[in-house]
Amino acid sequence: MRTDERHPSRGRLVLRRYLRKKLAVGGVVVIVVLYGLAFLGPLFSSWTYASQDPGAYLSPPSARHWFGTTQIGGDVFVQTMHGLQKSLSIGLLVAVVSTGLAAVVGAAAGYFGGWTDRALMWAVDLLLVLPSFLILAIMSQWLRRQGWLMFVLMLAGFMWMITARMVRGVTLSLKEREFVKAARYAGEGSWRIIARHILPNMASLLIVDATVNVGTAVLSETGLSYFGFGVQPPDVSLGTLIRDGAPFALTSPWLFLPAGLLLIIGVLAVSFAGDGLRDALDPSGGRS
Repeated sequence: MRTDERHPSRGRLVLRRYLRKKLAVGGVVVIVVLYGLAFLGPLFSSWTYASQDPGAYLSPPSARHWFGTTQIGGDVFVQTMHGLQKSLSIGLLVAVVSTGLAAVVGAAAGYFGGWTDRALMWAVDLLLVLPSFLILAIMSQWLRRQGWLMFVLMLAGFMWMITARMVRGVTLSLKEREFVKAARYAGEGSWRIIARHILPNMASLLIVDATVNVGTAVLSETGLSYFGFGVQPPDVSLGTLIRDGAPFALTSPWLFLPAGLLLIIGVLAVSFAGDGLRDALDPSGGRS
């Protein structure tokens, strides 16, 4: 037997654990399918999310309009796919930005200590007690003029604090380890040590956090857009589609159900994938 088969790498161990989690694997498959459907689905339709069919106002699903039409003749299928694109993109970007910010702030606070630690943790504590929903609501008029990318940054700005505290705690432990002290004695700069020795040793924590944040960000965007504080017309997201279709949920359910079902399926898939990744990265997760 070869040596690499007797002693598989950590990556292989993680992959082996992950593949044993059927729900997690299913979640990844569903996420891939949703992304493919969101970006490729509209290519098979002759309509765009902004186009109108004057001969079909509030019509049910048919061969011409797969998910039916809106009150002004908009194609619900293409609008739903465009909304899914926007919600998934927002979720992914928010997760990357918030996890990256948490990693930098938490690692800097834990590694440098002193006034740096106190100042950064004071900022974290302040942001934790601020009502994020209220602040975003107050700033919604300004955000409408800035576009959805600014909305992503604002949403990410309220999602990183708890993870930053966790990263700080791990950093306090790691900076006393021999390999970090050796790098310091070798003359490596502080930020180089953080980037090459501290953060890679908590990659599992950051990966799981980013995965979980995708689902959280999608739900947050949906909630804010539902109340009119997120994505703004003429653009659409799952939240705006649910908001516009909710009054017709009983009389014209095709306006409401596609976006609502995709939201539920997407969040569940991300949750299952994140839980499986957390278990696979856990060294006490059982035999491999």
